[in-house]
Amino acid sequence: MKTLRFACLALVATVLLASCGSRSGKSATTGWKLNDTEWGGYDVSDRTNQKTAPGLVFIEGGSFVMGHVTEDTRYTWDNVAHTVTVSSFYMDECEVSNMAYGEFVYWMRRAYGDEYPEKVTAIMPDTATWRDKLAWRESFVDYYFQSPSYQDYPVVGVTWEQAQAFCVWRTDRVNEKLLVDMGVIMLDQENIGTNAFQTDVYLAGLYEGEVKKGITNLDPAAGGEERQVRKSDGILYPHYRLPTEAEWEFAALGHIGNTYDERVTEHKTYPWAGQSLRSSNKKYYGQFLANFKRTRGDAMGVAGNLNDGWDYTCPVKWYFPNDYGLYNMAGNVSEWCMDVYRKTVNPVGADDTDPFRGNIYRTPELDDEDGVLIGDDGMIRYKEEDYQMNRRNYRQADNVNYLDGDMASNLNRESWLPNSDDDDEEGDDVSEYAEEDEDGEDDGTQLTGEDGWTNKMYRRTPESRGEHTTSLVNNKVRVVKGGSWKDRAYYLQSSTRRYYDQDKSTSWIGFRCAMDRLGSRVQ
Repeated sequence: MKTLRFACLALVATVLLASCGSRSGKSATTGWKLNDTEWGGYDVSDRTNQKTAPGLVFIEGGSFVMGHVTEDTRYTWDNVAHTVTVSSFYMDECEVSNMAYGEFVYWMRRAYGDEYPEKVTAIMPDTATWRDKLAWRESFVDYYFQSPSYQDYPVVGVTWEQAQAFCVWRTDRVNEKLLVDMGVIMLDQENIGTNAFQTDVYLAGLYEGEVKKGITNLDPAAGGEERQVRKSDGILYPHYRLPTEAEWEFAALGHIGNTYDERVTEHKTYPWAGQSLRSSNKKYYGQFLANFKRTRGDAMGVAGNLNDGWDYTCPVKWYFPNDYGLYNMAGNVSEWCMDVYRKTVNPVGADDTDPFRGNIYRTPELDDEDGVLIGDDGMIRYKEEDYQMNRRNYRQADNVNYLDGDMASNLNRESWLPNSDDDDEEGDDVSEYAEEDEDGEDDGTQLTGEDGWTNKMYRRTPESRGEHTTSLVNNKVRVVKGGSWKDRAYYLQSSTRRYYDQDKSTSWIGFRCAMDRLGSRVQ
């Protein structure tokens, strides 16, 4: 019945689109012919269904109860149950493996090793994270990332920033192959370094690689010349990225398998049904469903009768996938999320659809001729958006601290205008606005006061701010989800959340990629 309902909806949508004339022979708005040079050449693509990019699985969105629904045994109260809606998106079937990340390192070394060796050094996994002062793991330090024996195991020792860099690289390589397969550009193995294909550079019209065959330009002013692919053609994939915390938890629970008539029949604690960590399937009865530490000192069971079978990590496609087809959403390695961590995940006033903390809006820098600027490394230069005084939805670029409950952040009201010489109406002393870093580079770095507080718009003096305490949580701490090989069962719960510095790595954190779903929310 569900399939029939979706088929009927798709049929109705097709009829409506045809009646609107959006892809028919003429415009229902003006009556002019579409895709016709003689009638202005308004180019309308018929690619309305986004294809699934390599390695991804479609995650049909919906509303769900995010947060703890069982006892919060650690009394952290950092993920109180609340209902949110997550839009449909795509997610990696499994964690990024050593082989996948190794391809990234190999390509970067070949493309940038001679001219920018620091780029290669910056993305190398830190294998020394395997070391422990009272444990012997030197074989992992020497072989885990290099040996073919571990090529299908999840990459670890990777920071949040390195995971972000992998997403950018993967986007460029996937879109480059797409254009090569279409015959639009040439596959040039010598076109490396700053001349390598980059999706954003190509869309900005600044790609210097060899074009094989462009797209027919229907604009009469073009004189029959070909053009490059545009976003409006619906050909290139959106960017790979890390999943948000809400997306990760939603995908882990896989409620698509336990809903009936728009009702969730059972709220899962883990990515599988039931409260047990063992399989209830007669064929696999009693086998563990995830890679974790059962008790102190018991990482894999006893010889001849191992329980989960793995003392450390296991291959990324191991155990049963959840109802979305995702592997190891509990255990093996914990995973980076895109969000900046705050103790309160659902503050009053927060959006209940696709919630996310970490928005810093950027725009490309332009030169005097209004062209997009390219840095010395061949990448587009971005800057934080200017203050948006006339907007209602946001006023400033950096919204990381918005409604986070911190006193200094609460002082940063959107009603305040930059470069104002007025003091607070109540007489509080207002100090200078946040400065750039000491070398004067406009790299988005902001100075932090001696007390650890930084305000992007302005800074109040300690006298007006009063005494307060600080914590280790800051804007460079990211959410980590999912239990790992060294964790107890509590951390296997999909609702459990932790945090880690974005520029540090461990032997128990890996990652997987996600991608936005454009258009229809059903596939």
